[in-house]
Amino acid sequence: MTHAAHAEPWRWSRLSALIGTAGSVLVAYAAPRALSDHVVSWWYVPAIPAGREISLVLVYAGMALLCAAWLALGRALPGPRQLLVIAGLWALPLALAPPLFSRDLYSYLAQGTILHLGHNPYDSAPVLLSRLGRGHVLNAVSPFWRHTTAPYGPLFLSLISLVVGVAGSNLVAGVLLTRLVELVGLALLAVSVPRLARALGADPRRALWLALLSPLVMLQLIAAGHNDVLMVGMLAAGVACALSGRPLMGVAVCALAATVKVPALAGVVFIAVAWARAEPGRFGPARLLLSAALITVVVLGTVTLVAGVGVSWISTSLFSTPAKVHLAITPATGIGYTLSSLLRDVGIDTSARTMENAAGLVAFAATAAAGLILVYRVRIRTVVPSLAVFLLIAAAGGPAAWPWYFIWGLALITAVPGPQRSPGLAVALALSAFLVKPNGILELPLQSAPAVVVVYVVIAGVAWRRWRRRGGGRDDDAPERDGGLTGPGQRPVRESAPSALAGT
Repeated sequence: MTHAAHAEPWRWSRLSALIGTAGSVLVAYAAPRALSDHVVSWWYVPAIPAGREISLVLVYAGMALLCAAWLALGRALPGPRQLLVIAGLWALPLALAPPLFSRDLYSYLAQGTILHLGHNPYDSAPVLLSRLGRGHVLNAVSPFWRHTTAPYGPLFLSLISLVVGVAGSNLVAGVLLTRLVELVGLALLAVSVPRLARALGADPRRALWLALLSPLVMLQLIAAGHNDVLMVGMLAAGVACALSGRPLMGVAVCALAATVKVPALAGVVFIAVAWARAEPGRFGPARLLLSAALITVVVLGTVTLVAGVGVSWISTSLFSTPAKVHLAITPATGIGYTLSSLLRDVGIDTSARTMENAAGLVAFAATAAAGLILVYRVRIRTVVPSLAVFLLIAAAGGPAAWPWYFIWGLALITAVPGPQRSPGLAVALALSAFLVKPNGILELPLQSAPAVVVVYVVIAGVAWRRWRRRGGGRDDDAPERDGGLTGPGQRPVRESAPSALAGT
């Protein structure tokens, strides 16, 4: 291949990088006026006066540029270092902008402030701040969440308590420092996802492009400031540790990730069971499972003790808080609303809430059943796709399926050879970034639930057909194969897994 042929993809990548940076800067530039936030005055305001409507147009134009640049970048992927540089260029303006697509970041600060002032955010809602001289923090929280206790883990709230200690009463400084904490998750993804891809025989560049630079990550995690990016970064790091022959270290890291958000506990279970199956001897599997359980208890207990919140963080609020939101894109909500509408059309008067609760119970049961089946069938060579599929099911089957919840599983699935080359995955990552308005309201009204249900049915049907066409996991009980999960300079995972326990 000639030098000109080599240079052409790099020119295309640079052009995509510049367009994406322009889109990111445009989103950040127009954000303060687009939000029209009269509670928090941001540290900059666009020099060109423009009304809220024009600023919103600029935000959407920037989003479109970023999305188009990302899709174009996927056609001529540069090397990993160049991708990391591009990720930094795209993320920096968004990290300096006011929180877009959600006000959850202000809820984090409110809960961290409660903890910093010596109260328990798992017992006291943000409304307490009005009596603690922090009314300006309370005013920044969405009214919908002011009477709700914290649904997050003690490690995350302890970190936000430290942020509050540094930022004081300055909300802008608090937002920027919280984003800095959460960008650790982005860095962990940048390190871990290529390692997973190499171990699975996938393209690390494509994995980085999907997991790090996608519009879903840039807009719904970085710009919005959601702590899911920290959790999923730690989760990916834990799985990468396990695949490098250190399963118990992976268990510890995933347990630590669960003290940010509880779904990361799934990583503990899948890693422990997969590596226990590979342990030799009569008592080897039980010994590894007991070690994993002990490590998990020690990690959770230590973080809980240091945070000083007691065990109250493991409560129903972890699950009941998301249930307060009724979204058309949540399968249980969509099915309940659709069934209720159909029954009313034929003269049977039913409550949409009742049908939604019933559908929610079915969804919970289906999620639990899917989890048990996946855990039962998991092996070392399938731990990444199995865990990813469960997390995707859990995000869809939960009480609220916000778009960024799906990054729990998508960040892992991007490292799997087949799915990472699926056009459907790229389309999903691009379109999902547009499902939430800049003010945090879902674009799709509840009345659109029937159409959403149809889309879910089609996606499920296509996924089922492809799974059956590939054999439906028929070789899950086959012996572990050498070379299935190896990276450069690594031994097969099958051989290195038992040795990890011997070194503990």
